Amino acid sequence: MPPSFQAFRAALASQGPALDAGKPGLRVLLAVGALAVAVAGFFVWRSQPTPEPLPPPAPISSSTPSPTAKVTVHVAGKIRKPGVYLLPAGARVADAVTVAGGVARGASTGSLNLARRLIDGEQIVVGTPAGPAAPGSAVSDPAATVLDLNSATTEQLEQLPGVGEVLAARITEFRDSHGGFTSVEQLREVSGIGPRKFDEIKPKVRV
Repeated sequence: MPPSFQAFRAALASQGPALDAGKPGLRVLLAVGALAVAVAGFFVWRSQPTPEPLPPPAPISSSTPSPTAKVTVHVAGKIRKPGVYLLPAGARVADAVTVAGGVARGASTGSLNLARRLIDGEQIVVGTPAGPAAPGSAVSDPAATVLDLNSATTEQLEQLPGVGEVLAARITEFRDSHGGFTSVEQLREVSGIGPRKFDEIKPKVRV
């Protein structure tokens, strides 16, 4: 109970029966008491804690790969518009042939796997007949095929003796960074190709 209200009650008790509801003094005392109660209630209300607003949630960062990733390929051979093209990552060999204008009249794509995904930096040779020395052609018999180091795809290089996916990628990276191979002996400069592995690969490649 507020102290002002307790003082008001004590004042009433001290007056006793002398206070009459009809007397002006009692009415003034009642008004003062009501005012005291109102002031006490106001201060009690002001003393209540005010809730703080919650901070806005932090934005969630997205790690989705960029949809603008591209691969660069060289389309050559019997094609209407040979050249270097930039295509979306995940495009197929068929997309590269289409963007280059399609095959020339009388040519065939029989040596190409049109459903294969494109690899950045590769060369696609259209219309080259399949054979042991056909650069960029499909490898049907790895034991009898001689690959051109400057035109073979990564998938074709993987079929060389002792060459897997990682080593084939290193060979194509070396080729791209050095502007191509000038001799077969440059394979020794590729990380992961030692003297023994080079001797195994040498008869299967040319420049």
